[in-house]
Amino acid sequence: MGVVTDPAAIRVPDVTDDALDRLSQQLEFVQETEKLKRVLRRNLLLDGSRRENSAEHSWSLGILAMVFAEYAPPGTDLAKVAWMVLIHDIVEVDAGDTFVYDDPAVLAGQAEREEAAADRLFAVLPADQAAEVRKLWDEFEDRQSAEARFARALDRLQPMLANYRNGGGTWQTYGVTADKVWGRVELIREGSPELGRYATALIEDAIAKGYLAAG
Repeated sequence: MGVVTDPAAIRVPDVTDDALDRLSQQLEFVQETEKLKRVLRRNLLLDGSRRENSAEHSWSLGILAMVFAEYAPPGTDLAKVAWMVLIHDIVEVDAGDTFVYDDPAVLAGQAEREEAAADRLFAVLPADQAAEVRKLWDEFEDRQSAEARFARALDRLQPMLANYRNGGGTWQTYGVTADKVWGRVELIREGSPELGRYATALIEDAIAKGYLAAG
């Protein structure tokens, strides 16, 4: 029995050509997002067994968005937050992962790489969905809503949790000092004061335990 390599090629009875074209575009986008599973991040899984990939990171943020819902600002649309964290790193399919503590010369081109990736990847979708998803991605990047700020807070907190659970993790591997990590806490506090206080306590404890070098 042969393997169907293109699901969009399957003919569905009583479905119009326009509907099949739309489905084909949606399936192509889904196939593009699958590539995110091959993009490795610097962070380890919480159990330290291996590096996580960007798809796993996005999934973890979706879980955090639901579990930490009570720490979101009142009136926050959590369904919107979930969508944001699911799509925020899709651009890494083309742009790759940029380590937040990387060399400034590497970080300098990040915005341009990710904008170009967003232009290509989201345009794979049907026009109405492409506009909707691109708007969400832009909103996350610009942090101009409570949902975007809460989503960004989760995005910054998750690697801190992993590094703490791994006795320093990438902080120690790449010589990251506390002064650089403190700079990320403000983004967490901006999205959720409660999570900001927790991140502050976590960093203080990481320094006290020797997981994170003071600096």
